[in-house]
Amino acid sequence: MRKSFISTAILAFVSFCVMMVGCSKSEKKSETAGQLQIKGSDTMVHLGSSWAEAFMNMHKDIEVSITGGGSGTGIAALLNGTTDICMASREIKDKEMKMAAEKNISPREFVVARDGIAVVVNPENPLKEATVEEIGKIYTGQYTSWKQLGGPDQDIIILSRESSSGTYVFFQEHVLDRKDYTPKARLMPATASIIQTVKDDRWAIGYVGLGYALKAGEEIKILAIDDGSGPVLPNMETVKSGEYSISRPLYLYTNGNPAGSAKEFIDFCMSDQGQNIVEQTGYIKVTD
Repeated sequence: MRKSFISTAILAFVSFCVMMVGCSKSEKKSETAGQLQIKGSDTMVHLGSSWAEAFMNMHKDIEVSITGGGSGTGIAALLNGTTDICMASREIKDKEMKMAAEKNISPREFVVARDGIAVVVNPENPLKEATVEEIGKIYTGQYTSWKQLGGPDQDIIILSRESSSGTYVFFQEHVLDRKDYTPKARLMPATASIIQTVKDDRWAIGYVGLGYALKAGEEIKILAIDDGSGPVLPNMETVKSGEYSISRPLYLYTNGNPAGSAKEFIDFCMSDQGQNIVEQTGYIKVTD
């Protein structure tokens, strides 16, 4: 009887210890930092990183990872289930929606900011303004020398984003009138590469998100663009009013209605604090 009592007591003690360890592990797990993956538009990387930094300061248990690569890359990651949120500087395409349906993915769209696309040249380039038509002729290869725009007889070095970029697609649709880019255009892997090349090459031209152009300051020159109503420089006021025509909304996409940390992040982006960050980083707010 005594042996039986001791065995039972030992078993009860061991069970109690196992239970306490399990509780401890469970409690520890709930305190472990969560992971939020956000991928996509290079245009939005600076904005996304600024959002993420402020968000993580408020949510110490959530780690937010921001990765660029282009809007197409982000949308592909959403369809493949390798990102929680996709950043995109263009709307999701019909063919992408069809692929999503085949994979039982239901993209949910959020407009979180607006952006102007600035056409930039080297500060030593005498050109100060151009029409949308003239920029289109440069990028389709009809203009090959700055002489054709009233400048010196120097070849135009044409810089573009890669085809996976939402900015590439938007620029093609709204400036090139859906025509093909010239084969002579140099496809650059990131916006920073365009800024650097324009800074270094006197006869280069590129297009970048307004926030990046403003941040570069006097290292580059932003051209005023004339869409038929007179030349307009891109800035927060002209983009918000629609006076500057080369502008677009910026999106976040999730698979279905966001939940958990993804919902918290998007709610933060749309909050007063989140929209103030939009303005501080050179983009345009979508809320008053």
